[in-house]
Amino acid sequence: MTLTRFMTEHMPHAVPAKGNISISTFANSASQIQLFDSNNMSRQAIRRHIRQERNSITQDEQQQLALIASRHLLAEIQRLNAKRVALYLTHDGELATNKIIDALWQQGIETYLPVVHPFSPGNLLFLKYDKQTEMVENQYGIGEPKLDASKVMPVNQLDVIVTPLVAFDDSGNRMGMGGGYYDRTLAQVVESQPLAVGFAHDCQQVSKLPVEYWDIPLPLIITPTRRFSSIG
Repeated sequence: MTLTRFMTEHMPHAVPAKGNISISTFANSASQIQLFDSNNMSRQAIRRHIRQERNSITQDEQQQLALIASRHLLAEIQRLNAKRVALYLTHDGELATNKIIDALWQQGIETYLPVVHPFSPGNLLFLKYDKQTEMVENQYGIGEPKLDASKVMPVNQLDVIVTPLVAFDDSGNRMGMGGGYYDRTLAQVVESQPLAVGFAHDCQQVSKLPVEYWDIPLPLIITPTRRFSSIG
């Protein structure tokens, strides 16, 4: 089965509500997830533990989980009729995005990647990304498109931003690597335009995240087994 064929057996079912977040389990997924108890832990300790967990996933498991999660994410993008989607390139054990990027290219959906802003510290630009894009390595060792002002897409003109994350909880709270890049980006989002979507392994869910004033909850998080949503 190709990624672009999203089969009905993968649609979510059994939707219990927690506050304003619905949690759907995809069919044929494991029904029980053992959450990491993060109560009374610092952000640094949670970040360290979850990074170790996701980096312990074997390459074969990573590819399988990424394919499954990418099917679910593709279905969301299709449902939204999105035309411009920002993603990230996988780093440090993150759920791989190469399958979903290939699928979006096949469907003619424009894809964009984050670039560390050269003149505004702590901020991101989003540049068009395709097979011909010239890539460079940023200060974090992550590939990004070579800066070209003609290929920059303003955040409010994107339809979806797929965000990396280190940890999340079932209230939609997100913890990143600590640089605040995506916090500043998400602060620009007005009325879910663009829609911010977390993309993560199931092992990245914790019982509860300590929240700071700058943290912005995600309206949608997709894992290989579940869908967390405050948008229906």
